[in-house]
Amino acid sequence: MANSSGRSGRKNAEQLKGNTSPLGATVTPGGVNFSVFARDCSGVELLLFDRADDAVPSRVITLDPKQNRTYHYWHVFVPGIGAGQLYGYRVAGPFEPQRGRRFDPGKVLIDPYGRAVAVPDGYCRGDACLPGDNAASAMKSVVADPRGYNWEGDLPLKRPYSSTVIYEMHVAGFTRHPSSGVSNDKRGTYAGLIEKIPYLKELGITAVELLPVFQFDPLDAPLGLRNYWGYSPVSFFAPHAAYSSKQGALGPLDEFRDMVKALHKAGIEVILDVVYNHTSEGDHNGPTFCFRGFANDVYYSLAPDGSYLNHTGCGNTLNANHHVVRRLIIDSLHYWVKEMHVDGFRFDLASILSRDGQGRPLKDPPILWDIESDPALAGIKLIAEAWDAGGLYQVGSFIGDSWKEWNGEFRDDVRRFLKGDEGMVSRFAARILASPDIYGHQEREPEQSINFVTCHDGFTLSDLVSYNKKHNEANGEGNRDGSDANASWNCGTEGPTDNPAIEALRKRQVKNFVAVTLLALGTPMILMGDEARRTQLGNNNAYCQDNEIGWFDWNKVEEHADIHRFTKELIRARLRQSEASADSITLSQLLGQARLEWHGVRLGTPDWSHESHSIALTVRSNTKSLVFHYMVNAYWEPLSFMLPSPRKLPGGRWHRWIDTSLDSPDDIASWDELPLVEGESYRLPPRSLVVVVAKNRTASRTRS
Repeated sequence: MANSSGRSGRKNAEQLKGNTSPLGATVTPGGVNFSVFARDCSGVELLLFDRADDAVPSRVITLDPKQNRTYHYWHVFVPGIGAGQLYGYRVAGPFEPQRGRRFDPGKVLIDPYGRAVAVPDGYCRGDACLPGDNAASAMKSVVADPRGYNWEGDLPLKRPYSSTVIYEMHVAGFTRHPSSGVSNDKRGTYAGLIEKIPYLKELGITAVELLPVFQFDPLDAPLGLRNYWGYSPVSFFAPHAAYSSKQGALGPLDEFRDMVKALHKAGIEVILDVVYNHTSEGDHNGPTFCFRGFANDVYYSLAPDGSYLNHTGCGNTLNANHHVVRRLIIDSLHYWVKEMHVDGFRFDLASILSRDGQGRPLKDPPILWDIESDPALAGIKLIAEAWDAGGLYQVGSFIGDSWKEWNGEFRDDVRRFLKGDEGMVSRFAARILASPDIYGHQEREPEQSINFVTCHDGFTLSDLVSYNKKHNEANGEGNRDGSDANASWNCGTEGPTDNPAIEALRKRQVKNFVAVTLLALGTPMILMGDEARRTQLGNNNAYCQDNEIGWFDWNKVEEHADIHRFTKELIRARLRQSEASADSITLSQLLGQARLEWHGVRLGTPDWSHESHSIALTVRSNTKSLVFHYMVNAYWEPLSFMLPSPRKLPGGRWHRWIDTSLDSPDDIASWDELPLVEGESYRLPPRSLVVVVAKNRTASRTRS
């Protein structure tokens, strides 16, 4: 009996020891296996909680460094628990900031690989910054088992970029406004977004790019305000709990997947804006939530004196090319693709991923090549914001073949040209041809350039034409935050106006920006609400405005129905043309086919001078059955543009498609009923854009 009992005891001890892999909390028959990386610590405790706001754990499991540690991994198997169990860690060790170690045994830490996070009603960021126990006010991890969800055969859509139109949006801000028509319990949630899918489908966009949905700290904001955008991550696996209308700690997982599945059924891809460059723990004055408490000198880039390198402008910089952090990032990407079915990622401040632990740029950054060569990520959209706050700007030189890039040059040059700045005509011409001066040296498709004139970070499109300066007073930082380099123009007066002439000019400029974005070669992206002239009242840094400044006011859709229609018709026409053309043509091939002819107000004589404010372009389709002639007048006086002779054109006549100076519905005509253009020239009013078309078998009527 004694021998049998000894063998049984050893067997039980071996079972409770647990396994190093997989990391995180893994549900298995009979219990849960926990594994976490923690280097140079002296002890680890696993804490089990019954409720998110419990001040005392219901159970404390002290991990034995001999039985429950393998190398730097601490692990244990806990029988009798399963999905829904709340847990956290306490980790003891030296507090030696000069050596990069900042252990704090009083802090409850969430699991770096936790799939869900529970936030107590009394959550307090300050308690995580100060000495002492913070169990009652700390976030807790939640054991999750993602295997039980019914995807009903759903998979990522893998739509080609050539037929992609991206809509950058905020999950909560999309439906939080009372005018959204979404019920109170679903406003600002994944479920609320589902209710608005018919709107997105009718608008015609093919992909939503969601501002961060990883669990973030809502209190990482000036006092009295809330972090709204979500660029303050505390987890790289857990969906943000506050965006879920479902009760229970695991509700956000199911509701997020419900949203993805519903968007896919509508033919809309889901791209996540991901923040693998910093965390909400900030600098040495910041809170201890997770990474700092497990292995500060592993997860963060540190100076020789142990202080935090700050190439992000957010207090710390993730040490992305450390082998442990590389694994974390790759595992996170795999999880969101395999278990959550997302279609792609937009990497915030992606140039951080090309820096080493001391902040120096790397020629061949390991993490970028890990992502580039990963078979599980093949065909998944990878989009880089190819710059960082430390001055590294890599637009046109970002590492890898599969990456697309936010083209900041497109934004800046298109803004300046349409505003009327001098010396911009040649740069504008390059931008509408997918920036060959930036990307032409690479054998890449035109869609490598993600074209946008507005995004979450900066003015909305309506504000771009309504304000000369930022108005960020509501952010509580004395209007010092946000960029001063906006290349905006208020068209004559600052802010809202009842002046019909100024309002007409603003409307025309809005249509000009929309048209340029959606007609240019590359992949277009539009900002949530720009199709309805959403305003932030001149705030160009609304990261902390979880209110009507940051929300989509749905009354604007009806108020600016003309802009909404104009955008919708342009998207529809773009997708119709892209689906009829080849998907795989490269930029150099396209430009080498000599199907493009530049003009000025006179044919064949484009004005590339410093003082020029106009340009025209003739583009012939591959089949030669369709010819577009674009004319842009960014001058403050009318200009008459000569038209190419229609004699050798398909159909033998020009037809007006777009004229941004006209009122709706004449500003963009129905494709099947394009009015005829008479005469040898076309007079463009000041600051207007016109596209005429020659095509076979077209219905027509005389232009009045």
